[in-house]
Amino acid sequence: MSTSENKALVTEIFRQLAQGNTRALGQALAEDCRWVFPGDWSWSGVWEPRSAVLDGLLRPLMAQFADGYRSAADLIVAEGDRVVVQARGYATTTRGEPYHQTYCFIFRVVDGRIAEIVEHCDTALVERVLDRLTPAPR
Repeated sequence: MSTSENKALVTEIFRQLAQGNTRALGQALAEDCRWVFPGDWSWSGVWEPRSAVLDGLLRPLMAQFADGYRSAADLIVAEGDRVVVQARGYATTTRGEPYHQTYCFIFRVVDGRIAEIVEHCDTALVERVLDRLTPAPR
């Protein structure tokens, strides 16, 4: 796929996320995708393949939100198979705490599917208001 097609794919995913359709991202994941949280904090690690991303990361994460989840892209830049997104996320946890997150996602798109996501976010917010995911990623 071309750079513009890769950017269009990710742009559509974030259009759907802004409307609360969190399934849009999961549906775009390649079977062998990986989701990476770099750094040295409680969520650092790699979830892979798609089944681990969905069952070990996304579904347990979304279950922590009382009122659904929305994410809006502020900036989307693409070059080759990489699409970088600066975004904001909005939700309220099941404990009633606001979860207003800031992100920088780096997507790698292969054959029209998301092959990799590297997520940079406000780790202090995650540690403060979300429960750790188990089992821990590798």
